[in-house]
Amino acid sequence: MAILLFFFVGGIISVLGGFFGVGGGFILTPILLLTGFSPLVAITTSLFFTIGTSISGIFAHYRLKNIMWKEGMILGLSGVAATQLAHPVVLFFENRGWDDVIIPAFYALLLGYFAISMMRRGKKASIQAKKTYSKPSIVKLLFIGFFGGFVSTLLGVGGGFIMVPLSISFLGLEPRKAVGTSLFAVLSIVSVGFISYALTVSFDYRVGLLLIAGGLVGSQFGAKLTVYFQNYEISQMLSVLYVATFLSVILKLLNLSEIGLGLISLFVAIFFIFAFMKIHHKRKEGSMAN
Repeated sequence: MAILLFFFVGGIISVLGGFFGVGGGFILTPILLLTGFSPLVAITTSLFFTIGTSISGIFAHYRLKNIMWKEGMILGLSGVAATQLAHPVVLFFENRGWDDVIIPAFYALLLGYFAISMMRRGKKASIQAKKTYSKPSIVKLLFIGFFGGFVSTLLGVGGGFIMVPLSISFLGLEPRKAVGTSLFAVLSIVSVGFISYALTVSFDYRVGLLLIAGGLVGSQFGAKLTVYFQNYEISQMLSVLYVATFLSVILKLLNLSEIGLGLISLFVAIFFIFAFMKIHHKRKEGSMAN
């Protein structure tokens, strides 16, 4: 019975992943760490999960025309190259017993930075949304993809939680385009990253498959939710998600895992309440217009 909870968890995380374009891995990894998984098993399971949800999310965003294929290909290829450098680094940390501290600490540092970055961006998004976006620089795309791929393999995340805010801040992409393009790039990155771990790390495929099964439903719903929100709202909510996840990782390091899980659960509850309110309001406006 307890293992079936992973189906529910996969669905919830994938709604958030499909909505924010982050693949869900950056939410799942800290949850697995908080529930007692070792860092390497948590990373491998998270990458496996992200493969399934990324495929589902890509189809949803393709229908919404949110994917910039050329830019996504460049991000993905540079990210794949970076995965080959990151895997030996993780094994180095594990062999010395540093993985339980260094990986969560680095995770928390990145989450804190992106939380602040997205908060600042959210305040400007409503104004900048009216501007015409220029063609993204190839050099910037290569850098963002490489950095996202390295961190993806290092932390067991899709890399989207890095590529989305960087694509918004440094490439000038609107949030919806950044979300869809990021998911496309993430698929190739996590596939290569997972293979590199699966060859040396044993993990429970049942858990991974149940997470993916729930995720296949959730990511479709999450992508469709974006049409009910303004771009600046997506940016602001993503920043709040970063803050909640950042605090949960800090609590993990302080041996307060239960409080960390409670914090993430609170964000999820507020998110779904807000989403329900937006859908209800939008439909009410539509019925009045008719």
